[in-house]
Amino acid sequence: MDDPLPEQMRAAAGDLLAALDEPARARAVYRFDDTDARQWLGYRPRPRPGVCLDDLGRPARKAAHRLLATALSPAAYAQAMAIVALEEVLDRAEGWRGGRHSGDYWVAVFGDPVRDDRWAWRLEGHHLSVSMTVVDDQVSPAPIFFGANPATVRHAGHPVSRPLGVEEDLARALLDSMGPAARARAIIADEAPGDIVSATRPRVRGPVEPLGVPADRLGPTARALLDQLVAVYLDRLPPELATREARRLDGRELHVAWAGPVQPGQRHYYRVQGDDLLIEYDNTTDDGNHAHTVLRRPESDFGQDVLAAHHTAAAPR
Repeated sequence: MDDPLPEQMRAAAGDLLAALDEPARARAVYRFDDTDARQWLGYRPRPRPGVCLDDLGRPARKAAHRLLATALSPAAYAQAMAIVALEEVLDRAEGWRGGRHSGDYWVAVFGDPVRDDRWAWRLEGHHLSVSMTVVDDQVSPAPIFFGANPATVRHAGHPVSRPLGVEEDLARALLDSMGPAARARAIIADEAPGDIVSATRPRVRGPVEPLGVPADRLGPTARALLDQLVAVYLDRLPPELATREARRLDGRELHVAWAGPVQPGQRHYYRVQGDDLLIEYDNTTDDGNHAHTVLRRPESDFGQDVLAAHHTAAAPR
């Protein structure tokens, strides 16, 4: 049976373009070979390639959300919507000075989803970036960036909003479950870096050093928690993509690294990496309440894997 996901994305992207008027469509559509625009990753509040959702009418905005939903599991879509809503919370906390707005997200389509065998799309704004590339009806799903500021909103000591809580809690449980030797190897620095190491670069060259502790040096409990942590990031994808990515990683070595204090409420960072996998998390403010997370495929980001297969198949024999 053919994979229905590429067709779902193709139909949703076509519906989006049909819902745009001519000026909005001109801002939304790029050539697929416009590499600078297509291989863009940004998670700070600023304009970017594409058309801003706040400039669109309701039908077009809903079409953009339906396109985004094809790329995310129901739980991840809920996370994404919580992240978007935090723009209003952050604007209030800053005294309304920055003019942050939950409509400040941009959607861009690269190529023609109806006719082309190579096309891509991205929906992105502050603390949210989802990029999908479709080549020969194969979906390549990365990078995916989720952030949250504030990472936690509390009332009377209880969290009322914490979109990336599972990503932090599982990593702390993993660190706590390690034996002394594994934990000493996993903690690579006393201070966290200022941001995720891969930053907004379109390509991540080679593994990020130091690697930390390999998964085969972990005990059964820690290894199970590492598998759960990786699954949280892969499960941002629709089930068919998450299953495919998990199968691709099966049996391959993973490394996990932590930087910064281990006590909650302080600046901290971790990463998990393996063959064509990089997961990064940081919480960078002094009070540890501003989180960034990213799922990347360093060898395959922005469709490098499916494009390579396409070029191989098209090469003269």
